[in-house]
Amino acid sequence: MGDKIKLSGVPETMLQTVYARAKESRGRGVIHDAKAEEIIEKLDYVFSLADKDAAMHSGVIARTIVLDRLTKEWLAKHPGAVVVNIACGLDTRCYRVSGYSHWYNLDLPETMAVRERLLPENGAISQIAMSAMDDWGGKISEQNMPVLVVIEGLTMYLSTKDVQQIFTVISRRFEKATVFVETMSPMMARRFKEKSIEGSHAKFSWGVKNGEALAALLAGFQCREEHSLIEGMAVFAPIYKLLDKLSIVRNISNKIIVLEKM
Repeated sequence: MGDKIKLSGVPETMLQTVYARAKESRGRGVIHDAKAEEIIEKLDYVFSLADKDAAMHSGVIARTIVLDRLTKEWLAKHPGAVVVNIACGLDTRCYRVSGYSHWYNLDLPETMAVRERLLPENGAISQIAMSAMDDWGGKISEQNMPVLVVIEGLTMYLSTKDVQQIFTVISRRFEKATVFVETMSPMMARRFKEKSIEGSHAKFSWGVKNGEALAALLAGFQCREEHSLIEGMAVFAPIYKLLDKLSIVRNISNKIIVLEKM
C-alpha cells in the first residue's frame, strides 16, 4: 500500500497527468518515464476515471512529446541554463532532459508537500512552494544566465489577470527569458471537460486564440513561434499528420506558445 494522498481542486490534476505518463511508459511506450512509473507504485489512488479518459491521456502524452522536444532543443542551444518549471505538480521532465545547471520546480505549498514525499530533490533540482502568482523571483539564485520558464497545464484554469501576473513576476526577475506556455482555445475552455477530474473542483476557465493574441496581453513579451499539440498526436496517431494541415483543427488544439522577453 502506497502513501494515501487526498487532494481536491487543481492540484488533483497532477495525479492524473503522472498516471498518464506512467501508463504510456509501461504500455505503448511512445514516451519513457521511469520516474512516473516509480511514483505510481507509491500511490494508493483509484485511477479508474483516468483509465476511461482517452482524450486526457492523449493530450498529456502529446503535450509531453512536444514540450520534451522543445526543451531539449532549447537546452542544446543554451547549455548550462536555468529552468523554472511553473505549476510542476509531479512533472518529471527534469529527469528526462539534461544540459541545465539548475532546475526549479514550483507549485502550491500543498502540492509541493506531496512532491517532496514522492520526489525529494536537492542539488541541481530545487523546489519552490509558492503560487505562480506570488513573487517567487527571489528564490532564483542565479544571475545573468539564460533562463527558460515552462508553464504547462495551468493557464486554462486561471483568468487573464492571473496570467498577466505570472508574466509580471517573470519580467521583474529576469532581464531576458524564454517562456514555453501551454494555452487552450477560448472555445475549448468553454465547452470541454475532462472526465478524469469531474469529481474535483478544477474546471477550465480561460483560453486565448494564438500566440499573437497572448503577446498582446503581456507587456514586454513577443511571440516567437507556436506549436499545436497535434504535432505530438501525430507521433502515435499518424492520421493527425493530415489533420494538422487543417487550420480549424490547429485552431482548436491546445498550443505551446514560445514567448521571449526582450
